[in-house]
Amino acid sequence: MSFSQQPFRLAVIGSGPAGVYAAETLLRAPQVKNGELEVSIDLFDRMPTPFGLIRYGVAPDHPRIKGIITALHRILGRGDIRFLGDVEFGTDLTAEDLRAHYDAVVFATGALKDADLDVPGIELEGSHGAADFVAWYDGNPDYPRTWELDAEKVAVIGNGNVALDVARVLSKSADELLRTEIPANVHEGLQAAKTTDVHVFGRRGPAQTKFSPLEARELAHPHGLQVVMDPRDVEQITDAEWEVITADKRTDQVTRTFVGWLEEQQQREETGEEPTDKHGGPVNRRLHMHFWHRPVEVLGEDGKVTGMRFERTRLDDEGRVEGTGEFVDYELGAVYRAVGYHGSELPGIPYDAERGVIHNAAGRVTGPDGAVVPGMYANGWIKRGPVGLIGATKSDAIETVTSLLEDIEAGTLTPAPERDGDAILRLLEDKGVPFTTWDGWMSLDEHEKALGAAAVDADGEPRARVKVVEREEMVSVSRSGMPEPSHS
Repeated sequence: MSFSQQPFRLAVIGSGPAGVYAAETLLRAPQVKNGELEVSIDLFDRMPTPFGLIRYGVAPDHPRIKGIITALHRILGRGDIRFLGDVEFGTDLTAEDLRAHYDAVVFATGALKDADLDVPGIELEGSHGAADFVAWYDGNPDYPRTWELDAEKVAVIGNGNVALDVARVLSKSADELLRTEIPANVHEGLQAAKTTDVHVFGRRGPAQTKFSPLEARELAHPHGLQVVMDPRDVEQITDAEWEVITADKRTDQVTRTFVGWLEEQQQREETGEEPTDKHGGPVNRRLHMHFWHRPVEVLGEDGKVTGMRFERTRLDDEGRVEGTGEFVDYELGAVYRAVGYHGSELPGIPYDAERGVIHNAAGRVTGPDGAVVPGMYANGWIKRGPVGLIGATKSDAIETVTSLLEDIEAGTLTPAPERDGDAILRLLEDKGVPFTTWDGWMSLDEHEKALGAAAVDADGEPRARVKVVEREEMVSVSRSGMPEPSHS
């Protein structure tokens, strides 16, 4: 059977950037653009809404990253990719279901779990994975509606983007977040939080953080917040290291931001001035930036976190982190580990548990022995691991789609027996799966905007959006204008 004489049917599992860019890359392929290959693409997501990690894994006060939704919205809004939400792979649809209806499947399910931090005490009550906290404050419907924020002193372990987001959300006043799409239950939880001191710990120095200059500067912006630096963390940087730092613009700007905070802090101490926030107002919360700290143990009593022990570190002659033998204890009531993500296993799909990825070669799914599984592909973090930003995801998509097109050209793909595009809808209806669509998302989008218009932020201005949290409400609003299921 030749795909040149009929639409090539592709299913993409996951509607975050990795899934959308995989679909878009195929649609932009020369073979498709010149009419040589006709394609039909269905994009599935376990959430009733599209956009994946951009909607449920990015802090609500991060509008620059949230702006990616605009680009994804533009792609999905064209109508040449069909969105089917609230459909979970492995439960609502199996690999066998997909292979019966699609000529190929691309898995782009991302990495949602927290990577482990293998230190004693990490299992104590009050020790959390940052990904779980992010899911809570982003209104993920699969997580509890409340979060215990009774600890006054909190640690965030990590110097990457997730650690930055968590530290910023914990440090800000809840009312400042009303400018965002933060759900009502999250605002209430943060408003009742007892947090006064957030400690951010990194194994390396200020120059080795993953922050952008803007993100670093924004750490000090919240009202009522003072950034606290340890002079040793800056003094530890050698002249040779400064040469390397100044040679890279981003690193130089980020490092000098930390140095500037330290200089301001030392000047206040010398003059006896009371600390103020960046706006000249009084301080009621502190953000402590700690570098050259390697986690050793989470300390506790009666099964609960009471503190954490670190070993001071330094760089050896080859630029690797080594311990100094000096240990430091901090009194804490909660610990958030933000040391990376880990991909989840998909039923029936070859999985590398150690790396948290689907076994693959250039995007082609393989068995543990390297043998290619025909018609199965992977893209994004579930393909390469949780590293890299959006640009890397686009490059991933090019590689994966190139492999797919090569396989079509080589005739190694077996066409699906069911060619009717609506057959998958009938299958979902027969299974009782209340799937949502792009039109449904547009209804929910307008509903959330209306909720925002009816609410106000701390300045009395209407909010742009209030995110709906309950899955049942999302599905209900999304399906309110859908026709009754047809079994014809």
